[in-house]
Amino acid sequence: MDANSPTARWEEHVELPLALASILYLAAYAVHVLVPGMSAFWHTVCLAVLFTMWAAFGVDYAVRWRLSGRRLGFVRTHVLDTLVLFLPLLRPLRVVKVYEAVERRRGQPRLSLHGRVAAYAGLATVLLGFSGALAVYQQERYAPGASIRTFGDSLWWTCATLSTVGYGDVVPVTEKGRVIAVGMMACGLALLGAVTGSFSSWLLQVFTLESDKQEGPPGT
Repeated sequence: MDANSPTARWEEHVELPLALASILYLAAYAVHVLVPGMSAFWHTVCLAVLFTMWAAFGVDYAVRWRLSGRRLGFVRTHVLDTLVLFLPLLRPLRVVKVYEAVERRRGQPRLSLHGRVAAYAGLATVLLGFSGALAVYQQERYAPGASIRTFGDSLWWTCATLSTVGYGDVVPVTEKGRVIAVGMMACGLALLGAVTGSFSSWLLQVFTLESDKQEGPPGT
């Protein structure tokens, strides 16, 4: 994308505000889920924040869609953005994009490509894990026969799921909980693949450099 295009300029201006809005959305959702006995006033405040932030995400998507001039082509090439619009709990992952943008503005990134992949994957895992734990806990805590009764249970299940361990001691029993679980499994595999792939590539580069040093320059 051209850095001087209208879409690029729009994204540059709204990048940080939307990242903050994403964190605010997650915070409001966390309070809404973890404090069920709050007063009606604070419950209304949480819902107002959630819907306001969601509306901001919708405006951003609509503006970028309009500026692209591609209509359905924009939707096809921005599948993840479209998905996140309907699953706003994934919005905190925008923090990863903001961190990358800050690193670019400083010039040469302080971490290598492989280090950045690992750092981004780690940050994404924490944000996604917390969001998923909240969503599963909300669906499971009052379900008949549920084994996920506390937020601690939900966090434990999330860690086991994202790490692809899957102990099976606590599992979702509701339909919505299981749908969330499928998404968490897919994300866990993708993040694990990103980290292991980057690490393997780094090892190959290290071994190649060591091999070149041992063989010496050509003609020796």
